[in-house]
Amino acid sequence: MNKEDFPILNKNIFGKPLIYLDNAATSQKPKKVIEAMTSFYENDNANVHRGIHTLSEKSTVKFEKAHETVAKFIWAEKEEIIFTSGATESLNMIARMLEEDINEGDEIVLSVMEHHSNLIPWQELARRKNAVLKFIPVDENYGLAIDQVDKLITEKTKIVAITQMSNVLGTINSITKIADIVHKVGAYLIVDAAQSVPHLKIDVKDLGCDFLAFSGHKVYGPMGTGILYGRKDLLKKLLPINFGGGMVNGVTLETAKWGDLPEKFEAGTPNVAGAIGLAVAIEYIQSIGIDVIETYCRELTNYALDKLSAIPGVKIIGPGKSLMRGPVVSFTVEGIHPHDVAEMLNKNGIAVRAGHHCAMPLLTELNLSGVTRASFSFYNTKEDVDALVNAISEVKQNVSINKEISKTTETTETIDQELYQENILDHYKNPHNKLEMIDCTVKHPELNPLCGDKIVLYLKIVDGIITDVSFQGDGCAISQASISMLTDLIKGKTLNVVKTYTEKDVYDLLGIPISHTRQKCALLSLKALRNGLTSLEEENA
Repeated sequence: MNKEDFPILNKNIFGKPLIYLDNAATSQKPKKVIEAMTSFYENDNANVHRGIHTLSEKSTVKFEKAHETVAKFIWAEKEEIIFTSGATESLNMIARMLEEDINEGDEIVLSVMEHHSNLIPWQELARRKNAVLKFIPVDENYGLAIDQVDKLITEKTKIVAITQMSNVLGTINSITKIADIVHKVGAYLIVDAAQSVPHLKIDVKDLGCDFLAFSGHKVYGPMGTGILYGRKDLLKKLLPINFGGGMVNGVTLETAKWGDLPEKFEAGTPNVAGAIGLAVAIEYIQSIGIDVIETYCRELTNYALDKLSAIPGVKIIGPGKSLMRGPVVSFTVEGIHPHDVAEMLNKNGIAVRAGHHCAMPLLTELNLSGVTRASFSFYNTKEDVDALVNAISEVKQNVSINKEISKTTETTETIDQELYQENILDHYKNPHNKLEMIDCTVKHPELNPLCGDKIVLYLKIVDGIITDVSFQGDGCAISQASISMLTDLIKGKTLNVVKTYTEKDVYDLLGIPISHTRQKCALLSLKALRNGLTSLEEENA
């Protein structure tokens, strides 16, 4: 639907038409948005609010109209819309703005399924104020355990911050139910709507939230734009946390008087082109109809759930077909790390996301190091889903065949998926030196934040020689093969020799081209070695 409006979807990747299924990370931009931003820089570029000249006036009018467009989209008032760089900045802003209301022992309630952007700001607030963090768990159906909300939200609760749609599970949470409980105890309710705004009709008054955050780039607008909605009565009382030009009504050498809403919270030169682009993106969505988008994406998601769950060895991580789930489908493929699945799908022109998706506590709770995620937009089709399903089936078949090749022959037959060349597959499926070492000189853990690969490196060092080495952990084929090969290489070597090893040595061991996105996977072993030896030197200093 409307695929022709998105220029980038005409691209080929590895000679195959791009199938873009990474919309939960960022959406593609319609031509109207691109043209509107280009037109601004070509015709109207000037700073806002302070200029009398024609360009400044035109820029100001468009910037203020962008506030109105966003406000109408979520049923708010213009004064309640603050432009930011994204949902992350919005959530950090409100955490800082509410800090004066938090005292030692106060409670902040979150859920286990929060994105790091709606977790870490509250962790930091709790740390600074010595407040208590509490978490609503996920139930067996991948939803919030609503029956526990009454117990977790108490008279000590001051803040409840919840995602409306999980970026991993696709679960849509019932914000209105939570809002009733939150307001009974007089707490603030903050909603992370980064995933829900592109797919659901949002009425902030009906939701009952006090604050709401979302990013422009997930709703077909430009990167570097975001929104913080706040109830007008609350914004009037709260103090700004960013200071400078444009947010004041008067300044002396000693004091400043804050400006009106929303300028009070928009210090400095704003991203005017981004705001214009976001407004055009919203108008574009409204021309299609958010209800139409919601219905279309639900049907497409249900189709994908049926097709993917029918593939042997594929497990869906999230709720089944339901009105309370969005177009985010995470899954695992038996025997293949999510990062490897994503790379092999990319060779088929299919863009998906893999890893922990900035939701590490949720993945830990589910006993997973990562998942592969396909996320849909209205420009995706059933044919896109069919291509995804066929590619996963092909990946599983190729891996199965290659496993047998590596076990039984010394063939040099070309294998389509370079990850599964014989040397990589051997060390991935049958890693060398993978065991715990009790009597070790160095024990050093490392984590790849990109995809969740984890290793612990053990070294036994006697008279400057690595006499024994081993590791534990799990991860993608590249990271596991790398640490397996590196442990073979360094065993019996002196520390002076080992310290000379470089990134090139690791790449040479692997013997395959390493793309930029896989470099952290490949070099996790070397990072563990270097940092482990550095820690030993610091201990002995």
